Amino acid sequence: MTTQLITGIGELTTHDPEGPGGRGPFAVVIEGDRVAWTGPARDAPACDTAVDVDGRAVLPGWVDSHTHLVFAGDRRDEFAQRVAGRPYAAAGIRTTVTATRAASDADLAARLHRHVAEAVGQGTTCLETKTGYGLSVADEARAARIARHGGVDEVTFLGAHLTPADATAEDYLDLVCGPMLDAVADDVRWIDVFCEEGAFDAGAAARVLDAGAARGLGGRVHGNQLGPGPGVQVAVTGGAASVDHATHLTDADVDALAGSATVATLLPACDLVTGQPAPPARRLVDAGATVALASNANPGSCYTTSMALCVSLAVLRSGLSVDEAVRAATLGGARALRRDDVGHLRVGARADLHVLDTPTVVDVAQRPGVPLTAAVWRAGRRATPAPRREEVRP
Repeated sequence: MTTQLITGIGELTTHDPEGPGGRGPFAVVIEGDRVAWTGPARDAPACDTAVDVDGRAVLPGWVDSHTHLVFAGDRRDEFAQRVAGRPYAAAGIRTTVTATRAASDADLAARLHRHVAEAVGQGTTCLETKTGYGLSVADEARAARIARHGGVDEVTFLGAHLTPADATAEDYLDLVCGPMLDAVADDVRWIDVFCEEGAFDAGAAARVLDAGAARGLGGRVHGNQLGPGPGVQVAVTGGAASVDHATHLTDADVDALAGSATVATLLPACDLVTGQPAPPARRLVDAGATVALASNANPGSCYTTSMALCVSLAVLRSGLSVDEAVRAATLGGARALRRDDVGHLRVGARADLHVLDTPTVVDVAQRPGVPLTAAVWRAGRRATPAPRREEVRP
């Protein structure tokens, strides 16, 4: 297999307790699609090709474990009304459902590819995305199929997003846990449920998770977004990999997460856009819970693919250190997806490298909104141009 040397690294984040630390220059060797070696640049072995990043910082690619990228239409009017003072209540999801049902497969696939490319161009190398804007057997099945072939790493079935206007809650839950689940099961790895007032209650959410588990799917839960509720407890009791949003938590919720393998996936950009309080990242980390950061990229409540923004918000509004926020956006996301091949740069990891156009990752938090991605390798393949030596040094 071809080997690549990424050298001249000024600051290297690997999340490897046995790996190199401190100041560089460091180097990483990629063999095929895997990390084969990390260490001081002076000790690097000879490789087939070499790229000198000239003092820039390198970290694992972002792991975005919560997105909604299979959709059509837009919700600009909803956004304008919300920033003018109308509170977010998730009702706009039905607007996207109508547009998505009317769109062609080609349109949905093109939009998905465009958003994936946008995310990768900002350093995201592992992405999850969900169905949930079809809410019929045929439309959820095609969303799952499009997502599986759309350049994302993980696909989640979110038929239990909302009950469509043309169905009763009981009949729709039967559909989600039966024919709809059967139609999507071969194209997804996860099942998700929106456990919130106005969506699905605790009993319905538990039934959805159980139905998915019976088909071999891992569980995820949208919970505690709009106010206190049963989502965290349902997720922990049901052995879900993550509970996402987790903005409004009781002490019992925090204790449950700290004592379980369920990851609290925080969506700080969504909370900012919808006017919710900043997610309680500091409280969760101090309690011993595993925290992930994700974008929640979707057309309504959080139309951004910027994981760097999420890192910055977690530092500036939720009390995490830069290192804690970067870990949550990389290794935390991997744990939310129950993957051990991404989110770090230990030997044997998938070769997902994010090169910053700055000598330190601190600038991701300190300079919110500034595009700092210089180059990206995804599974050992260069996804963006490498930085050139003649560029201005950071």
